[in-house]
Amino acid sequence: MFTGIVEETGTVVAFEDRQAAWRLILDTETITDDLAIGDSVAVNGCCLTVVAIEGKRIHFDLLAESVRLTSIEGIGPGGKVNLERALLPSTRMGGHFVSGHVDGTGVVENIEPRGKDFFFRIRPENPENLRYIVHKGSITVDGISLTVAEVDASGFVIWLIPHTMEITNLHTKKVGDKVNLEYDLIAKYVEKLFAGGGGPN
Repeated sequence: MFTGIVEETGTVVAFEDRQAAWRLILDTETITDDLAIGDSVAVNGCCLTVVAIEGKRIHFDLLAESVRLTSIEGIGPGGKVNLERALLPSTRMGGHFVSGHVDGTGVVENIEPRGKDFFFRIRPENPENLRYIVHKGSITVDGISLTVAEVDASGFVIWLIPHTMEITNLHTKKVGDKVNLEYDLIAKYVEKLFAGGGGPN
């Protein structure tokens, strides 16, 4: 479980199609300080397990499903990714409950500085997922807990303060880029319950 409050950005060293699994290798600065093999880290919002640590360099193995549902394969060496270690019981809950299970990707349609803030419009690649997004609700974009400012039939808008742009990978984004999206877990449970899918009957 995560909060969606990014701790740092890491740099992609390699993303390799190995015989046993896909291997993602990242260079980091601070999150390795108390990290151990087997720990969970959200990488652009995708929960991954640490399989090797070499100084400040971290290795992850990915399932084919993780590659299919996320934007990780397309980032490339030198690309920046948002990193957050798993939630501790003593951690301040600054964002919202984020599982790290990416629902799919979205495409950045517009980025504009407006005054001191930044305007982002994002179109989910599966438009049916817009039913999970509500005005002033929570959305996870590349692992960042954000508030929905606007939503319509084709996409949604988020506003970013300069601090968020500075400490996350969003300052590297351009129109047409893909981002990972995780929708509010509560909305998905409520939908299933009201659809009568909450039990065997």
